[in-house]
Amino acid sequence: MNKILLTGRLTKNPEVKYTPSNICYARFSIAISRGKDKEGNEQTDFPTITCFGKTAELVEKYVTKGMMVGIEGKIQTGSYEKDGKKYFTTSIVADRVEFMESKKETPEQKVKKETPEDDTYSFFSKIEDEDIPFD
Repeated sequence: MNKILLTGRLTKNPEVKYTPSNICYARFSIAISRGKDKEGNEQTDFPTITCFGKTAELVEKYVTKGMMVGIEGKIQTGSYEKDGKKYFTTSIVADRVEFMESKKETPEQKVKKETPEDDTYSFFSKIEDEDIPFD
């Protein structure tokens, strides 16, 4: 059985591309804490994650650097040759990406939501004192 579950934070924004047959794919890495070593130093792994199709489209739309995500997928190994030297790769192909927190708002979005004159972002409207029916 080849199944893996990981939880970590994105180290940078996902890189999204399309294959020649127009299939979306996203590639990113996450930081996963392994705990501390004997000397008390934090140990961290940075696996590369790749996802395809609708999952990749959702990752592009909702996931940014620093966000916590859960990954369900499988380990995939490969190799390639460059300058006469053979390199081996290990990556994770995600079948599912769980968004464990919401996308952080930009400062502009926060200001817009906090502006009382802008009813687009508020369920409540301002009521003047003379509009209140009781004392």
